[in-house]
Amino acid sequence: MAEIEKKAKRYPTDLTDEEWVQIAPLLPSPARTGRRRVVDLREVLNALRYLVRTGCGWRLLPKDFPAWQTVYWWFRRFVEMMLFRTIHDIAVMIDRERAGREASPSAGVLDSQTVKAPAPGAKRAYDGGKKTVGRKRHIAVDTDGRLLMINLTPANISDSAGAQTILDAIRKRWPWVKHLFADGAYDRGQLMDKAAFLDFTIEVVKRIEKEEGFKVLPRRWVVERTFAWMTRWRRLVRDYEARIDVSEAMNHIAMGSLLLRRITH
Repeated sequence: MAEIEKKAKRYPTDLTDEEWVQIAPLLPSPARTGRRRVVDLREVLNALRYLVRTGCGWRLLPKDFPAWQTVYWWFRRFVEMMLFRTIHDIAVMIDRERAGREASPSAGVLDSQTVKAPAPGAKRAYDGGKKTVGRKRHIAVDTDGRLLMINLTPANISDSAGAQTILDAIRKRWPWVKHLFADGAYDRGQLMDKAAFLDFTIEVVKRIEKEEGFKVLPRRWVVERTFAWMTRWRRLVRDYEARIDVSEAMNHIAMGSLLLRRITH
């Protein structure tokens, strides 16, 4: 592989040289024919990480980066390639091995989070429990809090209904997962039947009713910490995207960047 050019960081979100070495082999190679590629894909990725971390608009990207139209064009191409999901999933496996675990998890935790979705034309609905108009993030994480799956739906979709899609996806992408922890909202007959059909065991971790005040529940606190990691990236504080696939990519950019920084440092 050609020697990687070293670059000085301008923003905290810029890829370090160590991170770039990990990502570069996954990017599309220049075409052998036709017009020569002039854009630096490392700068495109730097711009995308800056955008998700700061929450700025496309047209507000600093002049240090390529033109926003160029960044957006490459972003949409990367989404079609599922590049951000690939980077994230590889980083999950590397980070698990670094922590002395098997690359593929065998257990996970389910939960959901409702966020406002102000984008015009976005698929959104009213969540009566949270009294919020927006979208719901149904996620599964491993027992250390690494994101495994995410399913974005209008906010009126129940936790158990959203989790059914999660179960289908986990069985395909993380086939060794067998045991899942969840709260009482997932203790529903249809979900439990599907879990049994797909060879999952869902263990419901319930609150201790007699104890007053906030109590850290076993296993459940891990997924709450993951939501906190997500909302440190200001683009994810709300769901600003009109398209579901774009919103999912923003989540994978954030969580993949967090894992890459952890692995290389």
